[in-house]
Amino acid sequence: MNKQCAAIILAAGEGTRMKSETPKVMHPLCGRPMVSYVLDLAKALKVATMLVVVGHKRERLQEVLSGYKAKAVHQDKLLGTADAIKRCESALKNFSGNLLVLYGDQPLLCKETLASLIQKHEDSNAAATVLTAYVDNPFGYGRIIRDNFGRVKAIVEEKDASEEERALTEINTGIICFKKQLLFKAIAGIKPNNAKKEYYLTDAIRIMFEAGLAIESFILKGDARQAQGINTRIDLAQAQNIMRQRILEKYMLDGVGIIDPQTTFIDYGVTIGQESVIYPFTVIEKDVIIGKLCQIGPFCHLRPGTVIEDTATIGNFTEVTRSKIGKGSFMKHFSYLGDTSTGKNVNIGCGTVVANFDGRHKQQTIIGDGAFIGSDTVLRSPVKIGKYAITGAGAVVTKDVKDGTVVVGVPAKELPYKKR
Repeated sequence: MNKQCAAIILAAGEGTRMKSETPKVMHPLCGRPMVSYVLDLAKALKVATMLVVVGHKRERLQEVLSGYKAKAVHQDKLLGTADAIKRCESALKNFSGNLLVLYGDQPLLCKETLASLIQKHEDSNAAATVLTAYVDNPFGYGRIIRDNFGRVKAIVEEKDASEEERALTEINTGIICFKKQLLFKAIAGIKPNNAKKEYYLTDAIRIMFEAGLAIESFILKGDARQAQGINTRIDLAQAQNIMRQRILEKYMLDGVGIIDPQTTFIDYGVTIGQESVIYPFTVIEKDVIIGKLCQIGPFCHLRPGTVIEDTATIGNFTEVTRSKIGKGSFMKHFSYLGDTSTGKNVNIGCGTVVANFDGRHKQQTIIGDGAFIGSDTVLRSPVKIGKYAITGAGAVVTKDVKDGTVVVGVPAKELPYKKR
């Protein structure tokens, strides 16, 4: 555990530019709330304490926070970032180390970047260390102001910057590591003398500098997009693309074939075994498990709760939800399985549909090992198809089918048949 550092995650904003009733940090990013990625970062850094400042519809965040050792701090009036930090002071009365300030709408940050920032802060013994970046288009970001010796002396927000300051391309990412005692002393001197009439945390940098305290910076190397904040749905879509690429690259490095990453969409939290191949225009949502040597897609949609066992094939224009597809089973084309459990080596014929919803409840379907489901079969749940049973093309199955039998027709009826 990093006993010398605590993390404060600011997550109280309304996110008005998202034009949504959902709190901004709860908007999904590759299948999970964006704030979850920031919580994961703080957890990975093994900080001594994790505080999350909540405000707008804070009850929506409780379910997410319950999975972490994080304490919620309520900001009832959204008076700015400095006010949000000030509300954490009593919760940190027994802590005397460094404070890492994070934002719930910056899910793309990498652990290595934050670890380096903390290390720079500790090594320099500075009052504050700011994570900065150089960008081609700094619009909307606070600018880093340096003195004649190159030292950080202030951060000026876009709305309060002069024309000369707006021309600067070094921006404040928002991520700052502070010495706790010096931070709260500086916050006491912050005034809302700005365009938004809010208490800016960034003003603490100017106050510290004017008090003769050392301010350090850590310049973000490589892709500065990892510090991108999400304020609009356009930003969210851009972040989705970046996070999705990271997810796909990890699978490929782990031995999964992704034929076309540009047209493959896989959520966070999916498990895929080695040497499985994912074909183009496939959507795999969270909580899906795919075994080894499977073939998935193209034009396939796997929804949460789906388990695909080793060597199974799920082909084009197919959808599976809350179902298990057994080892070696095939579902090649134009089919839907919901709330279904199939055994091993089952053939799901083209056009098969499981009618799993009776208008009030989802019902279960069970298909035994070696069964052969003929083309255009409709299985009306709840129903059980026995081992090695066969349904004829176009059958509408409304009753259980015994092992080794054949059923045909509408409704399906049993024909004489010798077990295969």
